[in-house]
Amino acid sequence: MSLLRFLFVSFLLLAVSAQAQSLKGKRILVFSKTAGFRHASIAQGKQLFLQIAASEKCKVDTTEDAGIFTVEKLQPYDVVVFLSTTGDVLNAAQQAAFQEYIRSGKSFLGIHGASDTEYDWPWYNQLVGGYFKDHPKPQTASYINLDSTHPATKFWPAVFSRFEEIYNIKALQKDKLKFLLAVDETSYEGGSMDGFHPAAWCHAFEGGRAFYTALGHHPETYSDPDFRKHILGALQWLLQP
Repeated sequence: MSLLRFLFVSFLLLAVSAQAQSLKGKRILVFSKTAGFRHASIAQGKQLFLQIAASEKCKVDTTEDAGIFTVEKLQPYDVVVFLSTTGDVLNAAQQAAFQEYIRSGKSFLGIHGASDTEYDWPWYNQLVGGYFKDHPKPQTASYINLDSTHPATKFWPAVFSRFEEIYNIKALQKDKLKFLLAVDETSYEGGSMDGFHPAAWCHAFEGGRAFYTALGHHPETYSDPDFRKHILGALQWLLQP
């Protein structure tokens, strides 16, 4: 192997290693309180994050106690995950603490039911990017990869099929979001978003970062290698300097 080729390969290996270790030492809080519908997949979702903690050498805490939403208790965490939360889960003081957390430069990851949460809190709508409206029965649909370079979607082909409970979204902050996945509404029954139906997106928000994916309804989703890559890639993007 020539010296130039050796150096090039070494650089690639270092780059891959750096990416794989990007969560090392980070702290993630997984919050899954529900005040409405409770998803059967929450237990599997918690397990996925604990597996990520073990493999990526980061720290994951899971809780359904909204009392952790104080400025002091949130401060150690780099990312707060809302794992299929539903309904009104935070009081006014807890909301204020979470706003301060995001404005301090920290990050938010919302999964599936996270958009079915805090309908009376406009700031939360802006953070997540949209609210759950309704959904048809779970079915297989075609998904469109809108960004083949983003770490949360780069491993998927341009078009692929998934079985999922597909959310129709309302109050979508369309002009403020970077869309990563969309559903082809001609490939299934029950879409009501006039042709453009996003399913995952991200954005910078008030000094921090936010990522939302509508995937994640079924328990078996959390053992799907592609979904794991999706969540891991989301975390990597959220934790970029």
